[in-house]
Amino acid sequence: MENYIVSARKYRPSTFGSVVGQKALTATLRNSISKDRLAHAYLFCGSRGVGKTSCARIFAKTINCEHRTPEGEACNECQSCLEFNKGNSLNIIELDAASNNGVDDIRELVDQVQIPPVNAKYRVFIVDEVHMLTTAAFNAFLKTLEEPPSYVVFILATTEKHKIIPTILSRCQVYDFNRITIQDMVEHLQYVASSEGIAAEASALNVIARKADGAMRDALSIFDQVAASTMGNVTYGATIENLNILDYGYYDRLTGAFLNGDVPSSLLIYKEIRDKGFDSQFFINGLASHFRDLMVARDGSTISLLEASDEARKEMAQVASRCRPEFLYKAMDLCNDADLNYRTATNKQLLVELTLIKLCQAVSPSPDSGAGEGRLRPITQSGTASQQQPVAPPAAAKPQQQPAPSSPRQNVTSEPAAIYATAAVPPPPVNTPPRRTTTLRTPGLSLKNQSRPQDTTATQSAQVVEKRISQFTDEQFAAAWKAIMAAHPKEHLLVNAMRMASPVRTSGAAFAATVESEAIRDSIMQAFGTLIPELRSRLDNDDVTLEITLNKGQATSASLTDSEVYNYMRQKHAYLNTVIEDFHLTMV
Repeated sequence: MENYIVSARKYRPSTFGSVVGQKALTATLRNSISKDRLAHAYLFCGSRGVGKTSCARIFAKTINCEHRTPEGEACNECQSCLEFNKGNSLNIIELDAASNNGVDDIRELVDQVQIPPVNAKYRVFIVDEVHMLTTAAFNAFLKTLEEPPSYVVFILATTEKHKIIPTILSRCQVYDFNRITIQDMVEHLQYVASSEGIAAEASALNVIARKADGAMRDALSIFDQVAASTMGNVTYGATIENLNILDYGYYDRLTGAFLNGDVPSSLLIYKEIRDKGFDSQFFINGLASHFRDLMVARDGSTISLLEASDEARKEMAQVASRCRPEFLYKAMDLCNDADLNYRTATNKQLLVELTLIKLCQAVSPSPDSGAGEGRLRPITQSGTASQQQPVAPPAAAKPQQQPAPSSPRQNVTSEPAAIYATAAVPPPPVNTPPRRTTTLRTPGLSLKNQSRPQDTTATQSAQVVEKRISQFTDEQFAAAWKAIMAAHPKEHLLVNAMRMASPVRTSGAAFAATVESEAIRDSIMQAFGTLIPELRSRLDNDDVTLEITLNKGQATSASLTDSEVYNYMRQKHAYLNTVIEDFHLTMV
C-alpha cells in the first residue's frame, strides 16, 4: 500500500503551466529563459502559499534542462531533469534562512558559490525566507550577490518584502506574486477532487477557497481536512460545520431584520450565533464584510469586486437591491466602531447588541408603515386614490357641493433627501378667494406643496394644506413633551433621551435643548420624523422647531457625580468648608 501524500505536496506544480494564478509572471520567466536573458539574482515576493518556492524550483530545473519544449518547459527526460525530480541534483541548493540566518551560514554559502556546476550550465541557490537574515548576514552577502560567478543564479524568496534592506533589493530582479483568486482556487480544487474521485459541491469549494485567504497551499490542506471528515463527499453543509464557518444565511436574516427595524429578531439571531460558539468580534467583522459585499453587489459596475461565483453574485445583488447606499454606509461605520471598541469594552455582549439596535434604527421605519427600508408613515387618505377625470366647464356644469377637506397627510412619495406631498387645488367658486397654500418644514422632513395653477379641466388629486399658527406657552410645550413620552412607552431609548433633555424656547416657536452625550442626541434626532409632527399636532402650530446640541463646554451638574459636585462646591464657596468643619458634616 502506498503511503498517503497530502494534496499540497502531491499536486505541487512541476511546470510553469501548472502554477495556479500567476500566468503573467510565469510567462515572463519562460520568455527570459527562451531568450537566454537570465539575471544573476531574483527576488520572489508574495504572501504564503502563492507559489514562490515552487516557481523557484521550476525555474532552476528549466534553465538546466538540455531539451526544453517549444513552450519553454523542462522536458523531464534529460539527466538534469531526472536528477532534480529524484532530489539528487548537485546543481540546485536550497537554504532556509529562517534557521540559517547568521554570518557563518552566509560565509558557508559564499564558499559553495566557488564550486562550478556538474553536468549542467548553471548552479542555482534558492534562499527561502530571506528576510530572516540578520543585518550582518545581509552585509556579508552583498558583494557575492552583486558579482557572482557567471554560472551562479540566486533566487531569493520572502513573504515580507519590506524587511529586505534596499541594497539587496537593488541587486535583484523583483517579482511580486499575486494572491490566488477565489475562482482560480475553486477550479484547481475541482481538478484535484476529480483526480482523487471525491464528490465536491461548487459552493463547498467556494467556502474552502474563501477560508484559504488567497493561499493555494492552505486551500489544499483545508480540502484534505474536509474530505477526510466527510468520507469523500464534500457538501456545503458539512464544510461550514467542519470549518466552523458562519453561514451567509445568518447575515441575510440579520439584514432582513435591520431593514424591517425588528430589534427582537436581530437580538435572537445574535444569541443563536453565540450559542453555536462563534466569537462576537469574529461575528461583527463578518457582518461588516457582508455589508461591504452588499455595497459592491448593488452596482453592476462594482459587482466584479465580489469574490464569488456568478450564482452567488446574483443572490447578493437581489439582497442588495433592497438596501439604500446610505444604510450600507451607516451599517459599515457602526460595525467598524464596534470592532474598534470591542477590546476596551467591559460588557462586550452589550456592545454588540447595542450595535445591532442602532442598525435597526439606521433604517428608521415608521410604526404604521409595516416593515421595510425607507418606508415612512403613510399620509392618511379620505378615500381611494384620485383618478384623472375630465371636468365639465363651469358654464355647463351644474352647481355641485364642494368635497369636504380631507386630512392634509396625503400622497407621500419617499425620496433619499426629502419627502414631498403634492397638492392640487380644485377651482374656487365664484367670488370666493382662493385658499392659501404654504410649505411646511421640519428637520429631516419636508412636506412641500408643488401645486400648479389648473384650469377648469384640472384633476382633483389632493386638498390644500393650511398652516396652523396657534399660540402656546412654555408650560403647554412641556406638557406636550411629557405626553409624547407617555404615548410611546415601548420606545425606551427615545423616552429616556427625552427625559434627559429639557428644551427651552429660543424665539417664537423655536426650541433648543443641550444634552450631555451623543447617544441622547442621536436617539432624539433619529425620531425627528415622528417627534416634530406630533409636537406640532399637539400644540396646533406648524412653526414648531427643535434643535439638539451636544454640550462640549464645561460639564454641568447633570453630568457630574455627587462627589464631583461636592468638591466643586467646596472649592467655589470657601465658607462651606467652615460650616462643614464646625458641624462635622460628612458626605454619604
